[in-house]
Amino acid sequence: MFKNKIALKLTAYFAACLVVFSVIISGIFMVLFRNHIIEIQKNDMQQRAVSIAEKLSEFIANGQTSGHGMGMGMGMGGFGAYLTFLDEIAMTDIWVIDENHNLITTGRRYGNGLTYKDLPANADVVIDEVFSGKTAFSENFSELLQAPTLTVGTPIKYGTNVIGVVLLHSPVEGTNTAVKQGLATLGISITAALFIAVLLAVAFSVTFTKPLNKMKNTALRLAQGDYKVKNQIHQNDEIGELADTMDVLTDRLDEASRQSQKLEQMRRDFIANISHELRTPVTVMRGSLEALVDEVVTEPEQIKDYHRQMLGESVYLQRLVGDLLDLSRLQNNDFEIEMQEINFCDIVDDAVRSAQHIAARKNVNLKLQKMPTLCAFYGDYARLRQMLLVVLDNAIKFSPEQGTVEVTLNEQILTIRDCGSGIAQDILPYIFDRFYKSRSEQNKTGTGLGLAIAKQIAERHRIKLTAQNAQGGGACFQFVLSE
Repeated sequence: MFKNKIALKLTAYFAACLVVFSVIISGIFMVLFRNHIIEIQKNDMQQRAVSIAEKLSEFIANGQTSGHGMGMGMGMGGFGAYLTFLDEIAMTDIWVIDENHNLITTGRRYGNGLTYKDLPANADVVIDEVFSGKTAFSENFSELLQAPTLTVGTPIKYGTNVIGVVLLHSPVEGTNTAVKQGLATLGISITAALFIAVLLAVAFSVTFTKPLNKMKNTALRLAQGDYKVKNQIHQNDEIGELADTMDVLTDRLDEASRQSQKLEQMRRDFIANISHELRTPVTVMRGSLEALVDEVVTEPEQIKDYHRQMLGESVYLQRLVGDLLDLSRLQNNDFEIEMQEINFCDIVDDAVRSAQHIAARKNVNLKLQKMPTLCAFYGDYARLRQMLLVVLDNAIKFSPEQGTVEVTLNEQILTIRDCGSGIAQDILPYIFDRFYKSRSEQNKTGTGLGLAIAKQIAERHRIKLTAQNAQGGGACFQFVLSE
């Protein structure tokens, strides 16, 4: 748990949110609860004050006071007795003020020693409001009563006239005590809830971070080169999506690793092949030169043969270097070829005419057949001609003497078919690879780069080049032109 930093942070954030939430709830609860208690106290005080005012009004209506007022009524039978025992009846301090703003009674705390002039300066506001026939509340008497006090004033009526005021005072200490008790209860509840919530937060945080830890371990194994590892996390949420994405990344890294190994092997094979291809002519040329320098060969005819042999080997070297440069350029995407509007039919005619000279040396018949087709194309004339000559030269090379090479252009498809023995099935997938060539007598002069170059030219022109064995014998190369 302590090593799981995310779980600790989640727990801390969750606990902090709960604390803030608890403080806010406590503040709102304190305000609302106090207002609710005071509202209940107001209603209770109002009911008692109204009841007392109605009783006093009843005494006045029954003529138990002098005249229709209250000023002289303290000693009048039941009315006077009722006023005397108002504190006991109301169970709190109660004052009665007559229509002349005289304090008739002020409870036992003050006896008769308190006059209207002793009331707070703003007491008139409450008393005047009550004399207008309304019930009023105030806390302005607290300073006079030397304690936080809530006061309610209700009118004493005679008929429709207000002839007096009942002021009922009740201390709010009980309200504050109730609020404190409520807060204490709330505090205990919140503390217990926080403790339980923190425990749950820890459990949830650990559960939440468990798949993250698995993904971390997966990432570490990926960094160590283990591209077979999987998260094995199945969740229908963002973490599950992240885990699935990592698994996809793992698959792609595994595939990239295999491709990298394959490319590395191809690089090694390439180095080995080019070393072999270069070593042979160099060795032959060196041996011939040593024989000539050491005068091992002195006959004029033999010297000419050696010269012809060295010339042939140098031509082969020149061709090999040229093919390597062409292949390197074509594989570089930054190398731009001269793309322009051209006539593909003209390229086919040109390539076939050039190949006629090669075919003639071997007595191979080169036949061209063009169906009605669209010849407009966008590409590099010279490179496309080079691509066709590579395949035509290959077809002529593998055709027997007196054989036939058929070239057919139909719509967007160009087909070149020879009448040789075809391509062995085990080497068919590799014929477009660099330096891959059969070790047959017909292919002894090849560099193994021709078809690789043709493939690169085709891809740069979005032409699909494929090879297969034709029905009836021979190899068939097909060019599918993009529209």
